[in-house]
Amino acid sequence: MRTNIGRRAIVVLIGAGVAGSLTGRARAAGKVLRIGVQKSGSLIIVRERHTLEEKLRKLGMTVAWTEFPGGPQLLEALNFGAIDFGTTGEAPPIFAQAAGTALVYVGYEPPSPQGEAILVPKDSPITRIADLKGRRVALNKGSNVHYLLVQALASVGLKPADITSVYLAPADARAAFERGSVDAWAIWDPFLAVAQDATGARVLADGTNLAPNRQFYLATAALTRDYPASLRVVLDDIGQNDRWAQDHRAEATQLLAANMGLPPGLIALSLGRMGFGVAPLTPEVIADQQKIADTFHALGLTPAAIDVSSAVWQPTS
Repeated sequence: MRTNIGRRAIVVLIGAGVAGSLTGRARAAGKVLRIGVQKSGSLIIVRERHTLEEKLRKLGMTVAWTEFPGGPQLLEALNFGAIDFGTTGEAPPIFAQAAGTALVYVGYEPPSPQGEAILVPKDSPITRIADLKGRRVALNKGSNVHYLLVQALASVGLKPADITSVYLAPADARAAFERGSVDAWAIWDPFLAVAQDATGARVLADGTNLAPNRQFYLATAALTRDYPASLRVVLDDIGQNDRWAQDHRAEATQLLAANMGLPPGLIALSLGRMGFGVAPLTPEVIADQQKIADTFHALGLTPAAIDVSSAVWQPTS
């Protein structure tokens, strides 16, 4: 999905030399693995612990990290060839695949339904999902919370057309939420935890019984085809760091807090709502993702029907 925000992000990346000109054969010759990350999650722990660089160095590769405000922007970069690998929630790869992005699912992490929610101000008269009818709701279009909002509305017989969707990146959405320009905000951690703490916002609904909120790892077809050994090293390192974070919660909390400039208590809250443990996609996970894709297409939110299974990595060994 090619938004203006996405294009500006790519211009910044290229102008800063982060993406560089190492695309196609030139990129392969340079053997730079370019990884896209978001504000939190397992890849931030991998980046900050510097466990991946030495492993890839043995394979003749270096690593370049780029941070994005959300999954749609990250996959925009993947589509333009600015990164090779990254992680997003459920909805971004569906919107991207429907728009023609040649992405490949290479792994997923367990559900974390409480890690996303629809928030309302603490003194809002909105007390039920049904009260959202006719209201303005902020969300990052095509992000993981997009499906949460759709499902929440459907659970009370409402459709997306029954509300006014205000598409904003997290920072702009928070500003709109705090000044009262929107009535509700669909958002994920750590932005969720920060908003709850800073504004006293109430959770109208989280993903429990509505949306699984899985994280997916995605790559370019070129990476899966030309560097499968390097890709396996990356996934294995993520798994090792997931296990470390589970066994060393206090250290992981401090690491993320220092990186993100947030109080440890907020990080501990969002960390406790995360799912850990990267694994290959199972038939159940693919079916769940296909259900989300079919829901978006039926609502006219994506331009084409897609087959999720056709974009799942099938390693030969």
